[in-house]
Amino acid sequence: MEDIKIIELKESVLEDNNADAENLRQELKSKGTCLLNLMSSPGSGKTSTLLALNKAFAGRLRWGVMEADIDSDVDARTIKEAGLPSVQLHTGGMCHLDADMTRQGIAALGEKDLELIVLENIGNLVCPAEFDTGAAINMTILSVPEGDDKPAKYPLMYETCDILAVNKIDVLPVFDFNREFMEGCARKLNPNIDIFYISAKTGEGVQELAEAIIKRVREWNGTWER
Repeated sequence: MEDIKIIELKESVLEDNNADAENLRQELKSKGTCLLNLMSSPGSGKTSTLLALNKAFAGRLRWGVMEADIDSDVDARTIKEAGLPSVQLHTGGMCHLDADMTRQGIAALGEKDLELIVLENIGNLVCPAEFDTGAAINMTILSVPEGDDKPAKYPLMYETCDILAVNKIDVLPVFDFNREFMEGCARKLNPNIDIFYISAKTGEGVQELAEAIIKRVREWNGTWER
């Protein structure tokens, strides 16, 4: 009897996507555009953080936002009202974006003259971390009310990301949130992760985060002046 042929579909899909993502990354680099993939759970404050960053950037970056959701255009309208180029991506029930979906979004947004494009990914701590979108920077937000154990429970997200923004620090006194425990878990998974404590609501810590993003964008685009 012949052996049954087994095809690992997930492995094949990820390999194909990784190759496509690397092509997209280099395409954007050749055009002087940096893609930032922003991931987190629902309600962590992704859109609020982007609005706060817009003020902190103070016109120093030409940038736009792709809002990914299963449905609705609430976030894209909010970003557009703030004066930023924006496009809404509907995934039709899918819990993540891959490189090809991201490419379609960039085409709709138009990368001409944009130094930075932010993909606000689907609110989910699992699937988005598995798929390379072609981003040069991966960033995640952890809000204080979610708890300090998220890096321990969802390790791939923190292994994947270059930047961790801990949001809603204005409510730290209300919650039992152990910074040392959270940081220990995150740095054990990713010793190089940059951690910032912010409040998108009050603006605390946002300027420091903005400066770090600007530096990474300039370095990627080859325009950073030391």
